[in-house]
Amino acid sequence: QLVQLVSDKFHDLNKDVDCIIPVPVSEKRLRERGFNQSYIIAEEISAITGLPIDHATLIKKDGIRDQFSLSKNERKKNIKGAFKVKGPQCIKGRRILLVDDLFTTGYTASEAARTLMQAGSANVLLFALARTP
Repeated sequence: QLVQLVSDKFHDLNKDVDCIIPVPVSEKRLRERGFNQSYIIAEEISAITGLPIDHATLIKKDGIRDQFSLSKNERKKNIKGAFKVKGPQCIKGRRILLVDDLFTTGYTASEAARTLMQAGSANVLLFALARTP
């Protein structure tokens, strides 16, 4: 429902983006929760824009602590090197919309974008559904 409220922002997205990549959760968190909230948001954006979702290329490594309980400095250290790209040929030269549910310090989004750019992405834009003060 919330994505529909901002859907007018997505009308021209196809000119700037080739695919949507949701910020991944760890396998452990996915098993516990049963879903990735960023993927659900990405599905809504895909339905509006027709852009494909790539949910298998950006992987969150195991052993990374959840960010929500950490201080700002701990978050920065914790998320460093937390992501890897599986099959970089899938994103080489592509313009990516990185989708996250919540933007707090920006460290998660920055690290995910850095990982995608180092793997050969042409550009990474970010959409976060909410921002904490």
